[in-house]
Amino acid sequence: MVLIDEEGGAMPADDVLVSTTESVPGYRVTDLKGEVFGVTVRARNIGSDIGAGVKSIFGGELRGLTKALVASREQAVERMTAKARELGANAVVMMRFDVTDARGIGTEVCAYGTAVTTERE
Repeated sequence: MVLIDEEGGAMPADDVLVSTTESVPGYRVTDLKGEVFGVTVRARNIGSDIGAGVKSIFGGELRGLTKALVASREQAVERMTAKARELGANAVVMMRFDVTDARGIGTEVCAYGTAVTTERE
């Protein structure tokens, strides 16, 4: 996967391009494959919740929760790109994240976008 941000910066990973924009710089879309998404739900950790409560009094980054959210986002993107590969796509455009509370016991993270095939211009 290659993550491409709004400014066109890219981070190489494996064989699927992921862009938050509707196009990928240097590529043209040749086929639309459809919507793809990846979801993960992470349960809350009582230790992290206690630490978060203390931090909320004194301030500061909630490192445990930050680490868990980053891992959740990475897993959601991995699942989304796996679905794109299943459809025969080599890119996902207009990728977004949605994060919601999962019944008060966890956090749901969804990565979604449009699977396409692209080729270099």
